[in-house]
Amino acid sequence: MPRLPAPRVLATGLALCFASDAIAQQVQHPLDISACVGLENDAQRLQCYDNTARRSQPGPEAADAAAAQARADVAAQPEVLDAITLGGSMFQVEADNRQVDAIANVGKGSLLDSRWELARDSKLGLFNFRVYKPLYLLPAFWTSDVNDTPSSPNPDNTVTGPQSLDSLETKFQISFKTKAVENLFGDNGDIWMGYTQSSRWQTYNGDESRPFRETNYEPEVLLVFRNGYSLPGGWSGRMSAIGINHQSNGRGDPLSRSWNRLMFNFGFDRENWALVARPWVHLKDGSDDDNPDIADYMGRGDVTLMHVRGDHRFTMMGRHSLRGGDESRGALQFDWGFPIHPTFRNFRGHLQVFHGYGESLIDYNHKATYIGLGISLQDWL
Repeated sequence: MPRLPAPRVLATGLALCFASDAIAQQVQHPLDISACVGLENDAQRLQCYDNTARRSQPGPEAADAAAAQARADVAAQPEVLDAITLGGSMFQVEADNRQVDAIANVGKGSLLDSRWELARDSKLGLFNFRVYKPLYLLPAFWTSDVNDTPSSPNPDNTVTGPQSLDSLETKFQISFKTKAVENLFGDNGDIWMGYTQSSRWQTYNGDESRPFRETNYEPEVLLVFRNGYSLPGGWSGRMSAIGINHQSNGRGDPLSRSWNRLMFNFGFDRENWALVARPWVHLKDGSDDDNPDIADYMGRGDVTLMHVRGDHRFTMMGRHSLRGGDESRGALQFDWGFPIHPTFRNFRGHLQVFHGYGESLIDYNHKATYIGLGISLQDWL
């Protein structure tokens, strides 16, 4: 199949971006619920109620202020601090309990709190399945450079002959998480288990029986802690975590690719912005490693910046090898979730643009540009 010209795909994607943004700017957001009554269309009226209710929900500012005041009160009363940290609940008065509750609810209502149940009153219990990473289906996923001869420094993992692959395929991703342990250390420290699976399907390659070109499986376990410290610019440190991550494509040689990582997560947010930094350590498998140099291409850490603007969700991810010179490699990925129509309020349009190394495991040392367009059920936030 002939490759789609990059300029045409980029121009189409940009046109869709500007058109959708213009439509979004024309949507009126009522200041109170009475403005919704006059809407005749049921779907528009329901969306109006949802938007109004969402704006009326309290943000994290009040919880942060209460926690800061409680910490100041405790610090000013050493005997109260001793009662809280040493004496246990038997010696705490009602006022002291309120201070403890305020400190434990720091960040309640923030973007990261809504996804990780960080505040004490945000916790929903164990084994409730929740969306983790974005869920999307991209029927059009195009690449500028097909990797038809995947290679690795391990000769057992190098393809000797070219594969017959199309530049246009379908990509989709599912991802969920569940909390297995809650409050491991007092009223903090939750263990989450997550699973993410993404597939690249040669949907339009009828000559090769439309094979699944690559599927990546990613289970992980994270120990997540609530934080509550302030940073310049209105940012707050909300969470930190440590965990183990395994990622593989479940294939035999020469197409087998996998790696294990010790992960560290640090999450920050402010108003309608969130940022998550994830440095990691590659845990090598020894001399028979499928891809011993994978960290030199897929990086030793990534940073993801997320922004909510009305019904739009913007995400930018960057990762890097943390090396200089010829070993300076990495990738950037931009995702945009945008409203389609009030009737389909559970779905968003989804645009994804990736450039760099490692769009998938089989392409870990292959550099290319990818552009995808489709729908999403859930974004990062």
